[in-house]
Amino acid sequence: MLLTLDRQPSWQSTTLGNLFVDGQYECVTLEDQVRHAAKVPGETAIPAGRYEVVIVPSPRFKRPMPRLLDVPGFSGVLIHTGNSADDTAGCVILGDRVVDATRIADSRVAFERLYAKIAAAPECWIEVKDAE
Repeated sequence: MLLTLDRQPSWQSTTLGNLFVDGQYECVTLEDQVRHAAKVPGETAIPAGRYEVVIVPSPRFKRPMPRLLDVPGFSGVLIHTGNSADDTAGCVILGDRVVDATRIADSRVAFERLYAKIAAAPECWIEVKDAE
């Protein structure tokens, strides 16, 4: 399975995007600001690229969660629930709708739907693309 994350330009320390599963629209995303120069810990989106996604136990969420492997300069990058950049800490959060340029909503519904697809797939990759 291939997830494709098409990012929009960053605005007010957040980056909205659209997530596709095998070419079909799935949900919106929210990340920290994309920074091509210096990384700010907990406030920088992951670099664009292609990463394997695996399901692993998460002590923070107390359940199995999708994790991106081998992200340069980052560790513990998850796909999870949340509503604003305050919830990301460098991770990708999901939602079913955009509230405004810095917030998304209906995160749990979007997450559970995607989680079921990732868990059922024999393998999963995500391609993260920056706005052009």
